Amino acid sequence: MREISFDTETTGLNPRGGDRLVEIGGVELWNHIPTGKSYHVYINPQRDMPEEAFRVHGLSEEFLSDKQLFDQVADEFLDFVGDATLVIHNAAFDMGFINMELERSGRRIISNDQVLDTLDLARRKHPTGPNSLDALCSRYGIDNSKRVKHGALLDAEILAEVYLELIGGRQTALGLTADEDAQTASSGGSAAEPGELGNFNAKQRPSPLTRPISEAEFAAHKAFIEGMGENAIWNKYGS
Repeated sequence: MREISFDTETTGLNPRGGDRLVEIGGVELWNHIPTGKSYHVYINPQRDMPEEAFRVHGLSEEFLSDKQLFDQVADEFLDFVGDATLVIHNAAFDMGFINMELERSGRRIISNDQVLDTLDLARRKHPTGPNSLDALCSRYGIDNSKRVKHGALLDAEILAEVYLELIGGRQTALGLTADEDAQTASSGGSAAEPGELGNFNAKQRPSPLTRPISEAEFAAHKAFIEGMGENAIWNKYGS
């Protein structure tokens, strides 16, 4: 499953009131694990930089003046996103700017169905809050000391760590760190490439586990899976 931990920086808070996008950062995840691939670009907003926004991210009008326009990077950005789920903290804000810029450039907008809001996840998991990105870093012991000012790529990297904690913590990565290295050494091969994390050879049990359901229940389950088609994820696992 491909996801992209994602963040933006802007000239202000209102995409329909003249504010523009100035930075995009994205970090690719495969089955919740960062692959090392990322996307980052600064964008010329073709307008001034309000002092309040400059204090947040430190991107000046002068610094951005020679950067590409959004229209010039839109196709590259959409190619990177593809059909991946965008993992965003307070997604309505970032997607408001992204879709406004996509509309202005005549491209397709990104549907809400393709977006996962970690702020919603955090509010469900920690209803009494606080649930800002900095507060969640403090809660989960994630080092955000480099976050002196907001930056899209750095915030996307931090968000990837926060997201992992929100969906179950570092247990999600079990079997893909030290065990993976040991397996690589014993097989004489190389580590799996991104997108191939599910293809390693798991150790087999000396004897199969006893099936905890009746034959009738198993037959009904098998019939149900067959009805889902040959691409159903259940078909990747044994019976």
